[in-house]
Amino acid sequence: MKKDIHPDYHPVVFRDAGTGHQFITRSTVTSDRTVEWEDGNEYPLIVVDVTSESHPFWTGAQRVMDTAGRVEKFQRRFGAMARRKKKTEGGK
Repeated sequence: MKKDIHPDYHPVVFRDAGTGHQFITRSTVTSDRTVEWEDGNEYPLIVVDVTSESHPFWTGAQRVMDTAGRVEKFQRRFGAMARRKKKTEGGK
């Protein structure tokens, strides 16, 4: 690696804004806010909107979309036009 071209890679605490869950990892992001971690050291604090603690996919609160109903609705609306077009093209 070349010297003096890479950003500082250091421990950072991320906090979920909705749940308050915190975790520490390494990152190049910086912040003026700090927080004292469990080890007694202070680390930069980054507050994020969504983490695995609050995202619907990971919490099980995910909604399932009714894609089958949408396809059927599309076929009802536009299926007749497609069948007519197919007949005029010679049944291809």
